[in-house]
Amino acid sequence: QAQLVESGGGQVQTGGSLRLSCAAPPRTVMWYTMAWFRQAPGGEREFVAAISRSGPTTYSDTVKGRFTISRDNARNRVNLQMSGLQPEDTAVYYCGAAQPGNPAAVATSYSSWGQGTQVTVSS
Repeated sequence: QAQLVESGGGQVQTGGSLRLSCAAPPRTVMWYTMAWFRQAPGGEREFVAAISRSGPTTYSDTVKGRFTISRDNARNRVNLQMSGLQPEDTAVYYCGAAQPGNPAAVATSYSSWGQGTQVTVSS
């Protein structure tokens, strides 16, 4: 299992922006499907965005147009640029790595997870 480490969380006001980053072992980012999920208190882990090893991205309807996932193969990182943040985006955000071909929006597809980073959006 790949060791993933998230960073970049924090507290912002409604409409603000944050950039999350996920550090992965060498070659993980280039070979696996990488994704961001989030989990609010009392809720289930929810799909946010994914990027396949060939490049295509997918987003949940709730973040489409506001969030952008990107991959930096040279630095072994996956980033999530978040803008137009709303209080309902408040959650712990997790980075995951899945075998290519597994359903990208399904949490059980992912065999490796980071420890999470807290994002809090205040109104």
